[in-house]
Amino acid sequence: MTARPLDGVVVVDLTTALAGPYATLLLAGLGARVIKVENPATGGDSSRNNSPYLSAEGLTIGRQDPEDLSLSMLVRGRGKESVTLDLKDPRGREVLGDLVRAADVVVENFSAGVTTRLGIDHAWARAINPRIVYTSISGFGAQGGPGSGKAMDTIVQALSGLMMTAGTPGEPPVRFGLPVGDLVAPLYAVIGTVSALLQRGSDGPGQHVDVSMLGALTSLVACEPFDALEEIGLPVRTGATVPRLAPFGVFEVEDGWFALCAPTNAFAAGVLRAIERPDLVEDPRFAERDGRVANATELHALIADWAKRRTLAEALPALTAHGAPAAEVRDPAAAVRDAIVADRGEVVPVVDPRHGLFPELRATGVPIRMSGAATTLDRPAPQLGEHVRPVLADLLHYPADRIDELLAAGVV
Repeated sequence: MTARPLDGVVVVDLTTALAGPYATLLLAGLGARVIKVENPATGGDSSRNNSPYLSAEGLTIGRQDPEDLSLSMLVRGRGKESVTLDLKDPRGREVLGDLVRAADVVVENFSAGVTTRLGIDHAWARAINPRIVYTSISGFGAQGGPGSGKAMDTIVQALSGLMMTAGTPGEPPVRFGLPVGDLVAPLYAVIGTVSALLQRGSDGPGQHVDVSMLGALTSLVACEPFDALEEIGLPVRTGATVPRLAPFGVFEVEDGWFALCAPTNAFAAGVLRAIERPDLVEDPRFAERDGRVANATELHALIADWAKRRTLAEALPALTAHGAPAAEVRDPAAAVRDAIVADRGEVVPVVDPRHGLFPELRATGVPIRMSGAATTLDRPAPQLGEHVRPVLADLLHYPADRIDELLAAGVV
C-alpha cells in the first residue's frame, strides 16, 4: 500500500522532549510531512542528549562520535525532517512564518506563555495562515494553571490522582514506570488535530487545539468511580487484587506471576473449577457477583493458595481450559518481543541512519492498522539540521544564496 491517511498534510513541529514529539511521530506515521524545527543554540530537541546513544559498536552511555544519535531520538525522530531555526532572531521567525504559510498544522509543547513571548502563538500563526490547525500540548492548558508553568510527567501523575490508585492503603504513592502523562496527552492531541483538519475541509478555517497533560490524565482517572467507591466504604487502593471485581488481580506462582480477570458469573465459575473447587460454584458466597465482592478476601486467598504450589505452565492452561481469562505477567523486554505485536508493526526494530538495523533493540511502531492505507515510519531519525537546504529550497523556494546567507549568520 502506498496511500497514507495524511498524505499531503504538512506539519511544522515545534516540540521537544516526549509529549509533543510522540504526537508528531504518530502524525508522521499517518503520512504527514513533519518538519521538525530545532534550536541550533541548544543542540536541538532535548531528546538528542538523552543517554544511551547508539554507536557502531552498539549502545553506549556517552557519545563515541559527535554524530551518534540518542536512542530517544532514534525512536521519536523517525519520519521527520530536521530544520534548525533561531526563533529569537527576527530572520528565524520570518522563516518560521514562511513554513507556517506553507503548512496545514503547527504542533508545539512550550510552557504556557512562551509562544506569546516569542511572538509565534496561535494568533500570529492564524494571521499568517487562517487555515492553520495550531495544536498546543502543555502541562495545564495553553492559558497556564496554578503553580509552576512547567509540568513533568511525574508532576502530572501526582496532581492527577493517579499515584493514589495503585498500591495498598497506607503505602507511599506509586509512580507509574511508564510516563503515562507524557503519552496520554499526545494521543488526544492527535485526535484533536485530525478532527480539526476534518472540520476545516478543503476551504474552511483552522483553529486552536489545546490539550492539557493534567486534564488528559485526570480525565482517565475520572473514568473509574474512585470517589464514589470511597463514599460507600470500598478502598481505592487494593494492591494486587480488586475486590469489587473478584476474582480479579495478580497472583504468584512458583516461577512468576499471572493476571486473572474473572468478574462475571461464568468466568468466576471457571476459576473455581480450575482451582479444583467445583463444589463452590453454587455456593451463595461465590455464585453471584455481590457475594463474591463481599467475600473477596476469602476467594482471593483460595486462588493464591492454589497458585503458589504451581508453575505458570501448570496454572495458565488450567485456568484458560475452563474459560477464565488469565495471562502471564511479562517484563518489558519480553513484551516488546511478542511475535504478534511485531507482525502487526506495533513494535519495530531500531534503525540508525548510519549504522543500519539493530534488530535486538525495539521501538514503538504506529499501533493503527488500516485496510486501505499504510501507517508506518519508514525513514530513520535525522541529524540536527539535516534538511535545512531541501526544506527551504523545495518547500519555501528560497534561492541558494539566501539559504547560504542564513546558514552563515547562524539563523538556520
